[in-house]
Amino acid sequence: MTRISRIELKELASGAMVRQGASEELARVLVDAADFAEARGKTPVGYAHLKDYVDAIRDGRCNPKPAPTVTRTAPGVWVIDADQGPQHLGFDRAFQGFVDGVRSQGMAMMSQHNALAGGQLAWYTERLASEGLVAFACVNSNALMAPGQNQPKVLGTNPLAYSIPHSKGVVTVDQAASNTAFVRLRQAADRGESIPEGWAVDAQGRPTTDAAAARDGALLPSGGYKGANIAFMVEFLATLSGARFAVDAPPFDSGPENTGIGFFLFAIDPAAVAGGAEADPESARAAFTSRISAYLQRMTGMGVRAPGSSRPAEGSRQPDSFDVDPQVLDELRALAD
Repeated sequence: MTRISRIELKELASGAMVRQGASEELARVLVDAADFAEARGKTPVGYAHLKDYVDAIRDGRCNPKPAPTVTRTAPGVWVIDADQGPQHLGFDRAFQGFVDGVRSQGMAMMSQHNALAGGQLAWYTERLASEGLVAFACVNSNALMAPGQNQPKVLGTNPLAYSIPHSKGVVTVDQAASNTAFVRLRQAADRGESIPEGWAVDAQGRPTTDAAAARDGALLPSGGYKGANIAFMVEFLATLSGARFAVDAPPFDSGPENTGIGFFLFAIDPAAVAGGAEADPESARAAFTSRISAYLQRMTGMGVRAPGSSRPAEGSRQPDSFDVDPQVLDELRALAD
C-alpha cells in the first residue's frame, strides 16, 4: 500500500476524471463519493471504483457531461432523469430544494431513472442526516443475483441504506440484499481469492467458493428467500419512475449501453413527527437526536453492537491521508496524463 495525502488524491482523481472527458461537475461529485467511501474503509466503492466510470465513459455507457432534469411532480415528490449519468449528479442538483421540501412537508421522496450506477448509498443518506433528517435509499442494478440455487439471475444486488441522526453522530447501515456487493466479489476474483461458502453459485447453479466462477455465475441473497424478498422490494421502489428492471438492464461494467437503472430515496423530518405542530423545529430535532443517542448508549451498555457502529464517530479526526493500492494510484496517474 502507498500512503498519499487525501488532498493530493482528490486532486489527482478529479484531474483524471476531467481528462477522460467527465464534466467538472460530474468529476466533483464522483470524487467526493469515492473519498467518502475510502474514508470509511469501503475501498471497492472508493477510488478504485472511479475506473468503472472511466470505462463506462469510454465505452459509451455513461454520459460524461450529463444534464439531469429535476421535476417536482407533487409537493413531496422529486423525479429525476439522470440523462444516462451516475445518480450522484441528479441528487446533488436536487439536494437543497429536496431538503427544504422535506422540512416544509414533513417528508418527501425522490425517484431517479435513466441512470448508470449510484456507488455507496450512505453518501446520499448521510448528507440528508447531516441536515437533521432521517433518510432511506435503495437502488437496483443489472441482474447479478439469483433468488435461490438453480434459479436464473433476475435481481440486482439491490443495496439499501438508512441514516438516523443522533446527538453524537449518525447511525448508518448500508448493505446489499445479496451476501456481498458485486464489486467486492469482482475484486476477490481479480486477486484470485476465495469467497465464503453460501455467497454465490457458479454458472451451473452449484455452490462455489471460487470467486472467478461466482463472477460467471450468480450471487445469492442474504438470508435466503427473505433476502430475495427484500431485493424484490428494492426492485419495485427503485423503478417507480420507469427505470429498467434488473432482468432488462445491460451490464454496468461492459458493452456500449447504459444500464438505465433506478434509485429511490425517502426522507423524514423528525420535527414534523416527534415535535408536534406547535413545537420549535430545531428543539424537536434536538430532542429526537438526544433520544436516539440515549437509546444507542443503552444498547452499548447491554453489550449490544449498535448498527453502523464501524463508521467514524462524529467529531472524530478525519484521516488526512490514505493507504491506497499502488495499482489504483498508477491507474489514476495514467488516466490523468
